[in-house]
Amino acid sequence: MTHLHLPSGITQGLDFLIPDNWSAEQALAVVELIDDLRERICAHYQLALHDLLSEQRSPPEKSLDDPF
Repeated sequence: MTHLHLPSGITQGLDFLIPDNWSAEQALAVVELIDDLRERICAHYQLALHDLLSEQRSPPEKSLDDPF
């Protein structure tokens, strides 16, 4: 079984099966749906997402007790 490297970093859980007999048109429809969903979510939560991503990507803050 091949493990995909997902953007979310999820490495466990149930596989999401995608039929291998979709037409190119069906696959494109799903991709467009996901793009539209992402656009709507980002538009609504833009500032909160920006803050959260910045927090997650910044180096951990040093405590005053940490000599390094």
